[in-house]
Amino acid sequence: MDVQLIERAHWGDLAGMHFAGLVRLSFEVSPRLDQGQGSTNGFMTGRDIRGRGEQMKDCRSYVEQRSGLYVYTYEEPDTSAYKRKRMTLPDGRTVYRVVRPVFEGALEDLKRGLSPDGQRLDGLIVYDIDRLTRDNRHLEDCIEVVQHFGRPIIDITGTLDLLTDNGRTVARIVVATYNKQSADTARRVKRKHHALQQAGIPVGGRRPFGWQDDKRTLVPDEADVIRAGARRLLEGAPINAVVAEWNAAGVRTASGRPWIRSTLKVVFRNPRLCGYRSRKVHGYNEEFGKTYFNVEIVRNAAGEPVIGQWESILTVAEWEAVTAVIGKSERHGLDLNSRKYLLSGILRCGRPTCGSWMRATKTTRRRTAPPGHFSYTCPAKAVGGCGGTAILGQQTDEHVVAAVIAKYELEAQRREAVSAPVPWPREQEFGQLRQDIQELTAAWRGRKISAARYFALLPELETEEQTLSREREDWLARQYPDVGQPLSLRSDWANLTLAEQRSYIKRVLTCVVVLPAGGGVRGRWNPNRLQPVWRAE
Repeated sequence: MDVQLIERAHWGDLAGMHFAGLVRLSFEVSPRLDQGQGSTNGFMTGRDIRGRGEQMKDCRSYVEQRSGLYVYTYEEPDTSAYKRKRMTLPDGRTVYRVVRPVFEGALEDLKRGLSPDGQRLDGLIVYDIDRLTRDNRHLEDCIEVVQHFGRPIIDITGTLDLLTDNGRTVARIVVATYNKQSADTARRVKRKHHALQQAGIPVGGRRPFGWQDDKRTLVPDEADVIRAGARRLLEGAPINAVVAEWNAAGVRTASGRPWIRSTLKVVFRNPRLCGYRSRKVHGYNEEFGKTYFNVEIVRNAAGEPVIGQWESILTVAEWEAVTAVIGKSERHGLDLNSRKYLLSGILRCGRPTCGSWMRATKTTRRRTAPPGHFSYTCPAKAVGGCGGTAILGQQTDEHVVAAVIAKYELEAQRREAVSAPVPWPREQEFGQLRQDIQELTAAWRGRKISAARYFALLPELETEEQTLSREREDWLARQYPDVGQPLSLRSDWANLTLAEQRSYIKRVLTCVVVLPAGGGVRGRWNPNRLQPVWRAE
């Protein structure tokens, strides 16, 4: 440990000493450190004052005026010294820490006495103590470097003094004060956002697709595109088909980019479409070790959805039906394999000891077979099937398509006869369950029940709520009557893509069971071997 460095820094003698600067800004827009500017057009703004560029110039000037050498800059853009994040330690324990890899790297370099580019490093300089840290745990790390490694950490305002016992005590008090200021600010910001949510006031940066920059007034053309897309999804079109249609028509996102599956799902999942105020709720996936967020509807004290201060595009019933159709999971409704045959992954072997998915195979042995002739067969035993069930492909496709179209037409006739949505039979039970959860939470917050009792009862209620929510979504997807099924499906079927055809089939069919052929009739076509399993049943 070089005590001389500490003593010289204490008296302001930096002659010949090599210092690095640590510059940090919690929030900034397009910083340009080399020019000391935070704007990209070359003009200074109010946010540029004491930005990273200004901090670096002040630190360099302070060191050089005292005959020291400024050798390196550690940059921390958009980095909070207060906000804690969830972390998993190597031993598996979960903790919450202020995550600052650049800061921690600077302290390690200071212990070694070498900067990242290999220059000698004697000390670290910051603009002010709050640029160094607002977390007492990090402050103790800094004190350790100064006391046990003899490397001075100084500031240019004179607030920070880690070189003496009294100075370290004052630093602990100052950092605790800054930490409280950050906590107060976070509390005020949280309260403000809660007030904005309850008032239904829109916030955010870029305008949402369908609305103008004020986030309240509709863009008529975009709103019409959303309504048309919702109708297509409710008619059974796959979401990839809607993506292709929008891109082919020249429709672009609010940022001017082509549409992809994920961005389109974000649009249709947003409760803003039907006028509901929403918010992002962050969570943590224990299995994958990743943070994620969901969009949930903001509710008032009575548990009712908060209505936003903007024009809606869809009705509540329409939006619920669309989200029920596309699902909440990113993989919902996605045909994961690039299928080349209509019923691949839909036909199942009907042998009692098998039940495997059947595959399409081209017929090459029969000389009389027409070009493109194929069959659906159960895979061999080596790959999990029985290898003993097969059926002619083209005839099977035609028979199943006819049954599916007839099913849609029958459903369309039933819906035409219905003047209002068929209510979900368990709607009252679902509402009562949500009310029970709200009352339980209110009792816990009002200290009427203990935390142990609350968290013991809550998981079972939440599990039941999730189960009923999924059941409700499935019901809405089947019962929504306002947008009818395509009555022209019979005439339009040949013009649909394979993905669209498969989407229509999978929407009404769970699978089609293929019974084994009787003795001596393996090559004959027998439609009675096909047993469709309808989803509604």
